[in-house]
Amino acid sequence: MRKKSGKRAARRFDAEITEVERFLTDVTSATLDKRSLSWAHEVALLKLTVALERVMLECLVAAINNSTGPLSARTQVKFPKHITNEVAEYLVVGSSYFDFRGSRDGLIKKIREFVDESHWLVTAVKTTDKPTLDKLFAIRNWAAHESKTAKRRAIALVGPGAGSPGSWLKKGGRTAAFIRELRDLANEIESAAPF
Repeated sequence: MRKKSGKRAARRFDAEITEVERFLTDVTSATLDKRSLSWAHEVALLKLTVALERVMLECLVAAINNSTGPLSARTQVKFPKHITNEVAEYLVVGSSYFDFRGSRDGLIKKIREFVDESHWLVTAVKTTDKPTLDKLFAIRNWAAHESKTAKRRAIALVGPGAGSPGSWLKKGGRTAAFIRELRDLANEIESAAPF
């Protein structure tokens, strides 16, 4: 069994961000109509958030596998010193998916269910810009669900005038701003993770 590594996860996350950048370069240099370009930005955002969720889950699995002490203290259940990656992942997601309620604070709260406040992953996520991540998650939810509720939440964060998630993203370098924030997070994780 190969142990998970925060550093490896961060490097993989950065590589996925680079792939999304390449995709956007390709589609923006192509001759696309407005709707197709908007959809391309939505796809890019969805891929970025999938990569973010994956790196967070991998880092949590690595953290739990490295030390079950904080989890044991929090749950009053004595876990073995090391557990398999699969068991650690199950502790985080159960039989569902990685759910952190679509906000930076929700992500930090989810991480703190498994590690101490001073843990490197909590510290790394706290370096991110809260409004930027909250907008990222709100726009992602609007793009993924296209519901009135998701649209209302996104508009509350980004302001009126967004006709669709993609039309909002493609203006003013907004997708690029999300990419910069996520790349900064990847670098912060790689720097902070001890393994």
